[in-house]
Amino acid sequence: MAYHLEGRLLEVCNCRVLCPCWVGEDPDFKTCDTIVAYHFDKGAVDGVDVAGRTLVMIAHVPGNILQGNWTAAVYLDDKTSSQQEQALLGVYTGQKGGPVAELAKLVGKVASVQKVPITFEVRGGSGTIKVGDAGYAELDPLKSASGATTTLTDTVFSTVPGAPVFVGKAKQYWTKNHAGMGKDVNMKGHNALQSTFVFDA
Repeated sequence: MAYHLEGRLLEVCNCRVLCPCWVGEDPDFKTCDTIVAYHFDKGAVDGVDVAGRTLVMIAHVPGNILQGNWTAAVYLDDKTSSQQEQALLGVYTGQKGGPVAELAKLVGKVASVQKVPITFEVRGGSGTIKVGDAGYAELDPLKSASGATTTLTDTVFSTVPGAPVFVGKAKQYWTKNHAGMGKDVNMKGHNALQSTFVFDA
C-alpha cells in the first residue's frame, strides 16, 4: 500500500452558498478562488508517518472545476520534516495514484511550495484555518429544522471522494496575493465546507 490517510477537510471559496462546483456546474462568478485544507489525524505514505501534519492548497480555478487547469500554491505546516514533505507531495501531485491522484489531475500549475505556521481547528462542522500570512477562513455549518448539521452527499465532484460534507458559510475568508497569483480575496458569508476523509492506495 502506497498510502493510508485519515483526517479532516476544511474548504472555503468565493462561490455563494451552496457552491455549484460540487454538482459540476460553473462557479458563480465564472472563476473560483479557494482554500482547500487537509489535516491528517492518522496516516503514512510508503512507511513515512504523517500524522499531525496539514497540507493546504490556495488555488485559482479558471472556469468549470471539472475542466481542471487550476493554479495552486501549496503550503505545509512548518513542523513538516523533509521526509514528510516528500511523502505528501508525492501523494498530492498524483505520483502515488489512488483517489488523491484524481484530484491532482485538475491542478495544471503548482505556483509554489512553502512551509508556514498553520492552524487547523475543526469541530462538529465548524472550523478555522490560518495559513501563515497567506490566508484565513472560518466557517459555521448550516443546520436543519431539528438542529442537525446539513450534509451534501453523492456529488459529481468532491475533494474527499465518498465522504459526506458538512455545508456551511464562511464568517470570514481572505487570502493575500498567494504565490504571486495576483488575486486578493476578502469576503464574508460565502461557501464553506467541512468533512472527514479516508484515502487508501
